[in-house]
Amino acid sequence: MRSVRIFLLSVLAVLSVAFSAAAQFGGGRGGAPSFNGVFKPVVGRGAAYEIQDQDGKKSTIELAVVGKDSVGGADGYWMEMTMEGPDGQMVIKSLNIVQEGNVVVSRMIMQFPGKSPMEFPEGLLKRRSTNHPADIKTTADDLGSEMVTVPAGTFKCEHYRSKDGSGDTWVTQDISPWGLVKFQGKNQTMSLTKSISDAKDKITGTPVPFNPMMLGAPPSQ
Repeated sequence: MRSVRIFLLSVLAVLSVAFSAAAQFGGGRGGAPSFNGVFKPVVGRGAAYEIQDQDGKKSTIELAVVGKDSVGGADGYWMEMTMEGPDGQMVIKSLNIVQEGNVVVSRMIMQFPGKSPMEFPEGLLKRRSTNHPADIKTTADDLGSEMVTVPAGTFKCEHYRSKDGSGDTWVTQDISPWGLVKFQGKNQTMSLTKSISDAKDKITGTPVPFNPMMLGAPPSQ
């Protein structure tokens, strides 16, 4: 029974990361970083970042726009978040539209190393996801223009400070999809390491309905 509990806890941890991503990769919950800025997706473009937590632990992540679809007559953009794990890459792909100033996720597909891609049920996605502002100006104060140097180079940015005190964000028009160059929060920093101009879809195979048992069955007792 102990192995079953560990397995279920692992599944819940994965879902926490996934639904943080479904909330437009925002909020920093469940291990997902906080992507804020001005949403201007361009198919084929993206960005890579280095993330460092309060304990100095570093990780990398990529966010790229890999396709475009129509959702109820509105333009929808497929965005992929790629994270490195001990067994390889985990890819979270979401279809995003802008409604009333918010970015809304209408579909989400996940793929774990060596597994078939899985798509979340629409009802579950709607219950767990939250809207994310398409423009940081609605939730932060503009502190003016600054030149910011990160591993990817030096950029002219607008410096925003979140009204809730969660952190400072530097945004440029030169990076898609969020314009994010640097984020400095209480428990996390994130810096642009590379601009991507030839992003391709990393999901392989035909998505199947989400089934947590496909993540790997727990060992027998």
